[in-house]
Amino acid sequence: MIEPHAPAPPSPPPPWAAPARLPVRAATGRFLVLSCVFVCAACGLVYELELVALASYLIGDSVTQASVVLSVMVFAMGIGSLAAKRLRWRAAAGFGAIEASLALVGGCSAMAMYAVFAWTGDWGGLWADGPRWLLVAFSLTIGLLIGAEVPLLMELIQRIRRQDAGGAVADLFAADYVGALVGGLAFPFLLLPQLGQLTGALITGTVNALAGGALVLGLFRRDLTRRARWTLLIANLTVLGLLASAAALVDDFERAARHAVYGADVRVALRTGVQEVVLTGGTHGRPLHLFLDGRLRVSGRDERRYHEALVRPAMNGPHARVLILGGGDGLAAREVLRHRGVRRVDVVEVDPGVVRLARHDTALSALNGHAYDDPRVRVITADAFRWLRTAREATYDVVVCDLPDPGITASTKLYSEEFYGLARRVLAPGGRLAVHAGPLSARPRGYWTVVATLRAVGLHTAPYRVGDRDARFASGPDRIAGALRAPRDWGFVLAAVRTTPPLGLDAHAPPPRTLTRSSLAADARAAARTRLTGLPPSTLVHPRYAN
Repeated sequence: MIEPHAPAPPSPPPPWAAPARLPVRAATGRFLVLSCVFVCAACGLVYELELVALASYLIGDSVTQASVVLSVMVFAMGIGSLAAKRLRWRAAAGFGAIEASLALVGGCSAMAMYAVFAWTGDWGGLWADGPRWLLVAFSLTIGLLIGAEVPLLMELIQRIRRQDAGGAVADLFAADYVGALVGGLAFPFLLLPQLGQLTGALITGTVNALAGGALVLGLFRRDLTRRARWTLLIANLTVLGLLASAAALVDDFERAARHAVYGADVRVALRTGVQEVVLTGGTHGRPLHLFLDGRLRVSGRDERRYHEALVRPAMNGPHARVLILGGGDGLAAREVLRHRGVRRVDVVEVDPGVVRLARHDTALSALNGHAYDDPRVRVITADAFRWLRTAREATYDVVVCDLPDPGITASTKLYSEEFYGLARRVLAPGGRLAVHAGPLSARPRGYWTVVATLRAVGLHTAPYRVGDRDARFASGPDRIAGALRAPRDWGFVLAAVRTTPPLGLDAHAPPPRTLTRSSLAADARAAARTRLTGLPPSTLVHPRYAN
């Protein structure tokens, strides 16, 4: 008979898994660790949202940028969690080093991206794919560091007081998700409007460094060697010093970067509740430029050609009541008011800050002919889509859509079948709708998708363009600052309910400076030669434009 062996005694836990020597009670220690989890989670989500917001502003197409940031960051978090297993034997020191690194990288990410954008031009040439690679690099690095936090924090919690793994995970993720909620709400409602993108990121990094450093150097200092304590202290002080220096210089940095992007003669730079608005030139013989969120929306060099092409063909017919959707700069209203018989002009503009500038800025109000001083002009501050849903039917003889390019994600709904259905509803019998549809030569598919979408709601269309093969225009609703994306042409569509509207000019209005009947006919023929057929319309649930 074989005698059974006695059970082997349990192996002692490794030294790094021994209970932590805390300066406070275990319950207090657990609370402090979970509080740090809460703060770090909030900071991590702010970094994520900051990258999405800044990339959408600098690159455009917010859906793509959000997808890139989220997917890369989640992937990197998984890799970071796996890599952090090797640091469990020095969880406190590893966590301290990770938080210092995360505070520096996350806090400076917005300033670094904006600096590269400002001083390398319009991401052209060598930097043609620069913004996306830089976005991926920051998303990857921040994701790796955030992912590495989780196993180390779990180890620290277990070292304070051992408990079942399920309970420890529940506590950790509860604090993490609540912190993410606070960070996600703080970014759009506090940090972005009150501090701006750059300062907001720097403040977040400072909070991150303070929370991580205080936890490790305060609560787990007995787990660190003297050398490790001094190393972490110096590292955190260095990070805090760098972040504080950047915060102190952020105004000078913004001015220098703004001049690098917009030129040296920036006269007005403000962030409204809707967008960043910058005015340059307009004095001493320099042409005025109006930038909205980095896009050159108006240039005094050629805005007349754009606005005459948008407005004048639509005014060839009854035009007593006119609706302008967008156009807060007053330039489309200027062209409307040149026609006899106009009794009422309603301008629906989402950003009252642009309207205030158009009223009171000397150069811009002179350029728009002081249109807002005309008693026939009424301004409605509202989102065009929402406002159309409650507007009275058959109210307007002319509707002018002076809106950002359809390739900009935020504008896609304003080029949808649903939007054009609402616009059609407010047109009077015989009324006409004028639409800017983006650069035809650069994005013919997007242009003809606009035409297909207008036709899907029962409108008859007359497509045309303005431009020529050898010219580039300074401005347009689709234009990012810098010469490399200057459009060669602008595409427009004139639409009507009953029949195809004729492309012509009002014989009773002062003749435009840049258009003639013959040039309009030639522009229509040029547009027709690029026609793409069989394109489906764009809808709210299936947008078909891409930047």
